[in-house]
Amino acid sequence: MPSARHILIVNARNVNQPVFVIGAPHSGIDLIGRTLKAAPGFHLTIGQPSVLRVVYAFARRPSMHQGRSEAAAAVLRDAFGQAWQISPASCLECSRDCRAAAGFGTDTVGPCVDQRGLERYGDASPDLIYCAEALTAAFGDARIVQVIRDGRDVVASMLDDPSVMTWFRPSFVNTDTEFPNPFFGIETAEDLELWPSLSPAAKCAMRWRWSVRLAAWLHRELRSGQLKTVRYEHLLKHPRDAVSDLSEFIGVKLSHTLIPVRKAPSSRNLTIDQIAEIQKVAGEELRRLGYL
Repeated sequence: MPSARHILIVNARNVNQPVFVIGAPHSGIDLIGRTLKAAPGFHLTIGQPSVLRVVYAFARRPSMHQGRSEAAAAVLRDAFGQAWQISPASCLECSRDCRAAAGFGTDTVGPCVDQRGLERYGDASPDLIYCAEALTAAFGDARIVQVIRDGRDVVASMLDDPSVMTWFRPSFVNTDTEFPNPFFGIETAEDLELWPSLSPAAKCAMRWRWSVRLAAWLHRELRSGQLKTVRYEHLLKHPRDAVSDLSEFIGVKLSHTLIPVRKAPSSRNLTIDQIAEIQKVAGEELRRLGYL
């Protein structure tokens, strides 16, 4: 599936084996992102404006890039070429999450990484998963880290996040003009017919279900050694082992110390009816992954 390798030069350095962290909202992408950003010689960005503009354009309107892999790849390479530039003012437009991952306060000025010793690039922007196919076309040697979490916990966290739930407002939903619609997890005519009647929990479950199906597709399509799946639960329970495996996969020494103490499952906040709705929509995927 990956196209021929393209050369991208940023900060007078070739971009080799960039690392992209993808997954459903609230699946644990932020934990991997912070860990990578803290590694010496690693420049990882989170939510750079140039990247988010492309991510949400592609995510919201997949018809823009479907069947146009080379054009989409060129747009993505240009976006990351801008995002990874390092200058005294390069971090001024960074997202709050990116600055926080670098340990920056609101008044900190200057780049978060030193060009001296810079070796690798990466990105862990929200919703980057919707550009997964274009990413592998844009960077044929990319390393993809796919984070998987129990769908019930993902849904519970999504329901508590106003920024995620905003996408479900009628003014944002574009299911009438975009079908299939990966952003909302709508793949079939049956999904499209059911969508208007689904509860918020069920709609979130549909988004999680699509991310899991994408993970299976990537495993089939990408060559061996290009994709690493990390279970959120294993990461929190065995941070040292999980991060050690991730270090070997990426080829960069990472520290497990930024992984927090294991937290209680978010699904404890769900009602019985919400859990039933989630299992009705995504029960097959929950069982296949061993969560049921």
